[in-house]
Amino acid sequence: MSEGGLPMNDTPERGPVRLASMRLKDARYILIAGALAIAVFTAGGAIGWLPGTLLYLIIVLAAAFPRRSRSMRLAGRQKAPVMDWRQAIALPLQAMDEPAYLLRVDGTVKFQNEAAGALFGFSEPNTHLSGRIRSPAILGMVQQAMEDDEPRSVDHSERVPSERWFQVRCAPISGAPARDHSGKLYLLTFRDMTEARRMDRMRSDFVANASHELRTPLASLTGFIETIKGPARNDRDAQARFLDIMYEQATRMTRLVDDLMSLSRLELKTHVAPTDRVDLNRLVAHVTDSMKPLAADMSVTVSLTVPDERVVIQGDRDELIQVLQNLIENACKYGQSGGRVDVAVAILPVDGGGFGTAELRVRDYGPGIAPEHVPRLTERFYRVDIESSRSKRGTGLGLAIVKHILTRHRTRLVVQSALGEGTTFIVRFERQKATPDVTLRLIDMEKQELNVS
Repeated sequence: MSEGGLPMNDTPERGPVRLASMRLKDARYILIAGALAIAVFTAGGAIGWLPGTLLYLIIVLAAAFPRRSRSMRLAGRQKAPVMDWRQAIALPLQAMDEPAYLLRVDGTVKFQNEAAGALFGFSEPNTHLSGRIRSPAILGMVQQAMEDDEPRSVDHSERVPSERWFQVRCAPISGAPARDHSGKLYLLTFRDMTEARRMDRMRSDFVANASHELRTPLASLTGFIETIKGPARNDRDAQARFLDIMYEQATRMTRLVDDLMSLSRLELKTHVAPTDRVDLNRLVAHVTDSMKPLAADMSVTVSLTVPDERVVIQGDRDELIQVLQNLIENACKYGQSGGRVDVAVAILPVDGGGFGTAELRVRDYGPGIAPEHVPRLTERFYRVDIESSRSKRGTGLGLAIVKHILTRHRTRLVVQSALGEGTTFIVRFERQKATPDVTLRLIDMEKQELNVS
């Protein structure tokens, strides 16, 4: 056998001379018998020596280079696999990242690829498209394309679980064999325009938000610079005081721009759910320890409560750290008067299948929030007390960032607050099965953190 698994007599390295010698060797007994027969006939005078010699050469050549029969030639040929025209259409659709449906003229689904099943759910064979897609605009566009037998398109948006935009197109498939119009097929595709739309919105929102929020610190910087250049040109004490204020305003602008950029990056991938597994107990313990020095500067005590059982969730570790840091920092800043912040992880009872729900709570004992402000806390630049927020170096974007991260994680932020009783922020995650791989990954992360620190 050769390296490719083919028999040696089928390999192209064997030349015709070597193959002929091998065939002669295999037919040696027949050739010897033929030679003896011809010798007997020539000795008896039946044929002459010259014709006998020529006849023997013909026998030798026939043995060395046999003529292949038609059946042997057909058997030796490599038969190309025959692909049905339906497979020729369906296989490329299955490899597409974009959702696609193959429809009959009556609107029933003949085929759908994996991307369509992931977005809308898998349809039973020969069911109508309206069983999965309820958008009147899409169904009307498909019907119009089938009636006119021409391509049609429409814009479509999905709100759940996150906002997404698609350009939906329906076009007839030409070249598919059909005896009449009833056998015609149509291709319905969904082109994801989410990233392009989010980029456009990001640019416009960034310009609007940045111009509004940066106007105040820029005006302050301009005023102080003019004062230093003018009346306070020779006043060293005033210059030192103004420079400190200018530095604070410039630092605030830097924080503002950083938060705006972080928010814009999150908006671009809100529709993509994270796939990593994270041990919530370890993550919360790590963030709580890292926030204790900040809490100590504000005379706030941070306590932590986690269950003995491991709590594994699906998420992005860095983004979840950012969520918890924002929640604890806000609790310390705006609940500072309570002097205490409680961070807790709990496992809720299992309803039906799955591994239950994990609940993360961050509670402060500060003045609380009035009910009319609670629904707007995650809006950009919304502040319950503007002066207090700016004095505590808040940008008004922390909870907006938390909201976008949790939207990507397919969960939401619940706020419970009452005046004089503090505020509690609650996040619930679906628990995942703990695997050995998670433990190994967490051990590696802890080693890296120890090496860095």
